[in-house]
Parts: sequence; C-alpha cells; structure tokens
Amino acid sequence: MGHKVVVFDISVVRALWETRVKKHKARQKKEAERLEKSALERIKEEWNFVAECRRKGIPQAQYCKNGFIDTSVRLLEKIERNTLARQSPLPKDRGKRSSPFVFELSGEHWKELPDSLKEQTHLKEWHISNTLIQSIPTYIELFQAMRILNLPKNQLSSLPAEIGCLKNLKELNVSFNHLKSIPPELGDCENLERLDCSGNLELTELPFELSNLKQVTFVDISANKFSSVPICVLRMSNLQWLDISNNSLTDLPQDIDRLEELQSFLLYKNKLTYLPYSMLNLKKLTLLVVSGDRLVELPTALCDSSTPLKFVSLMDNPLDNTQSQDGDEIMESEQDRQHFDKEFMKAYIEDLKERESVPSYTTKVSFSLQL
Repeated sequence: MGHKVVVFDISVVRALWETRVKKHKARQKKEAERLEKSALERIKEEWNFVAECRRKGIPQAQYCKNGFIDTSVRLLEKIERNTLARQSPLPKDRGKRSSPFVFELSGEHWKELPDSLKEQTHLKEWHISNTLIQSIPTYIELFQAMRILNLPKNQLSSLPAEIGCLKNLKELNVSFNHLKSIPPELGDCENLERLDCSGNLELTELPFELSNLKQVTFVDISANKFSSVPICVLRMSNLQWLDISNNSLTDLPQDIDRLEELQSFLLYKNKLTYLPYSMLNLKKLTLLVVSGDRLVELPTALCDSSTPLKFVSLMDNPLDNTQSQDGDEIMESEQDRQHFDKEFMKAYIEDLKERESVPSYTTKVSFSLQL
C-alpha cells in the first residue's frame, strides 16, 4: 500500500496568509487608535514632560497653567532659552569645578531649589549664590557625601537642624545672608574645617555645641554683632585664622592664648581699648589687624620688629554722612559696604604676606581706611 500525497494549491495558501496579515494589521491600527484616545497615554506623556522639566531645573509655574500642562516641545525649548538668558554669567572657575558631583545655582530668578535636587543625593558640593532662596530644605540630611556647602549672598534666614547629619562636611559658607542664629546641631559635623558666617549683620552668638569642631582651622564671623569672642571658638584647638572684625567687641578674653595654633587674627573695627598681655603667648601668630583709634594699651612686644608678627593698625575714618556729588546716587546697602571692606582687606593682606623680604619696619603699618 503506497503513501498518500496531499497536494495544495499555492494560491490558496498565499491567500490564507494574506488574510491573516491584513487582520493583524487591522488589529494593530485599532489598538493604536485606542491608545491615542486613551487618558493613560496622555498622562504618560505629561509625566515624562514634567520629569524632563524638573531635570532641567525649570520652575513648575512656567509649564503648568491652572492645573493644565502644556507638553509642547516648542514650549520646552522656549522655557530653556529664557532660563538660560536670565542666568548670570558663568564664573571663571566653572570649568575647573564642573563635575557630576557639583551642583551650581545663581541668579535672582531662583526663589526655591529645583525639585529634582532631592533625587541627586550623590552630590558632594553645593555652590548657590546671589539668589532669593530663603531656606535650605530639610532633605539636605540625605546628602551624606556632602563636602562643601557654599551658600553666600542669598536670602537665607535660617539653617535646618538636619545640617548636623552631614558628617563629612568640611566647608560651610553662609556669608552675607540674613541669619540670626546658627543651629547647635552643626556641632555634630566633626570633620568641619572652614566656617564662614560673615556679613549676616545680626548674629550675636554661636552655640556652645560648636566646641566639638576640633578640626576647624578657619572661622570668619566678621560684620555681625558679637560683643565677645564666642566660648566655642576658644575651644577650637586647631584654629589658625580668626576674623571677628566689624563687631562690637570691647575687650578680649584673658585666655585668648588657648588658641595655640592661631596664625592670623583680624580685630579691626571693634571697640577695643586694650589688648591683653596673654596675646604674647600666641607664639604662632604672624598677622594681627586692629583698629588703632581707640587702643590706649597694648603689649609693646607686639610691635617689636624682631618678631615675625606683622602688626597692622588701621586708623579708621568712617564716613557717617556720605553723600554723592550730584546727590542722586543711592547709597549702597550695609552688606555691600561690608563686602567691599572684606575684599579690600583680603587684597591688602595677600599683598602683605608676599612682602617677606622687605625691611622689618614696614611690618608695622598705619593707614587711613575710608568706605
């Protein structure tokens, strides 16, 4: 008995598959039309658009009007162009510190930090300046890798207690803001090396808890309202630079010599009438800047040309009633004047440090300082 051979007409097979292909394409088209009309697809599109805007730091008010989100690509491009146009010029050192671990923000159009920042907990540095931001969010505690918080010339009125969770923080600059107090939790940042609270104008004390900061080598609390050297500062055993100028000091503590590592001490523009003899025990002190117009007593050894100390006495002549020649110019703010003062002194001191080979009598300097 032989095998049966089944014979198919190829045209029949072809027609069968063509019918199946047509039905499959029809189903795909129908599904695409359904998705196009589906609210889920619209929600997905809006979500992706919002995520893109947040990633680029675009404020929500720019793309969300009355609860409706405009997902137009042209709108996104327009917002980006306007944002870039409003931002201040890039600093000269931008290229040096540009890094995926560095966050930079500048410009008065910023009133709050971008929402996307919360997700970037890998960051090691924040450089935020010249904004209208008034507070630092509590989620800063999530940034455990943080090394540098550089926040000068903003509108900060307070710092969150959560800043104490930044165990690896080495530098904190909150100069020229509107702070009236420093959270005691900052004392938990035991690796801190530099602290700059200058130019806040209203600071009157530092919390005792900052005594725990044994690694600090630099403290600047100038241009505030301190009436005495904070106790916590006297306990910073590694302190090398202390600027407490432009305050309301009337005297210095007799145990100022506890700061055995102190090298530079800026005291100008205070109300000091004398300097304690205990300052002679500061063996590493090489720069002392005071205001000489009220001093009536000071250790003569401080002016001895045989010592390495550069003793600078500033003969202050502040202008109480400064007026412009045409009477139309607006007086700069107190913070602007203080900032100019600091920049001037910084330039002068840098120049003074470079003059190591000059005759010894030039290490004692008196000059008029007008601001």
